[in-house]
Amino acid sequence: MPVFDSDGVEIAYETMGEGEPILLIHGFASNRVVNWVSTGWTNLLAADGRQVIAIDNRGHGESEKLHDPAAYGAPVMADDAARLLRHLGHGRADVMGYSMGARIAAFLAMNHPSLVRSAVFAGLGERMITGVGGAEAVARALEAESVDEVTEPGPRAFRLFADATGSDRLALAACMRSSRQKITAEALGEIAVPVLVAVGTEDDIAGLPEPLAAVLRDGRALAIPGRDHMKAVGDRVYKQGVLDFLSVRP
Repeated sequence: MPVFDSDGVEIAYETMGEGEPILLIHGFASNRVVNWVSTGWTNLLAADGRQVIAIDNRGHGESEKLHDPAAYGAPVMADDAARLLRHLGHGRADVMGYSMGARIAAFLAMNHPSLVRSAVFAGLGERMITGVGGAEAVARALEAESVDEVTEPGPRAFRLFADATGSDRLALAACMRSSRQKITAEALGEIAVPVLVAVGTEDDIAGLPEPLAAVLRDGRALAIPGRDHMKAVGDRVYKQGVLDFLSVRP
């Protein structure tokens, strides 16, 4: 698996296909394979004539595992994504992030605007602004000796997912406890590129897509019918919506 040095941290990634680049940024406790490869996204986008770039965020997948919360945060991981695009020689790319990846994509668009051609914020709607909450409970669930010790449904779901993906739970706990810099509606309104906000109608984590799309300069909302936070990732309505969005964006 290719890796590169991002300011002293080893970051893994993979590429597929040829054409205009699109960078995929996965969600918390996931990785590029679970979020994008196994759900068919990489094959779909490559078949659509694009070079697909899938990153493993620091602390996830095959990237370096760090146990200090100060080493994380969405702006820091957005810098990793920017360095990857520059490492690959791309001046500009479409960017799609899911859940935590959507937050990272937002900071990438705000802090490195010259690198972003368009963006898809998926699995995170209005709570990109208002916040999701429950970070400490999730971190404690990840640190528990056994999943049997975790009784709260939300944190237990994250712990089960981390166990299923074979993740470094201490690295994930550090990531969850990292500084969560809030994104204001005013800051999001400065993003000049087209943005698609895609959220499942049964997603009780992300919040509604329409309020987030409304604060963006060129935002549009996509409701993914009948899908919750986990099941929306590979949904065909979501996939077709992204293909349609990419086909009409300038």
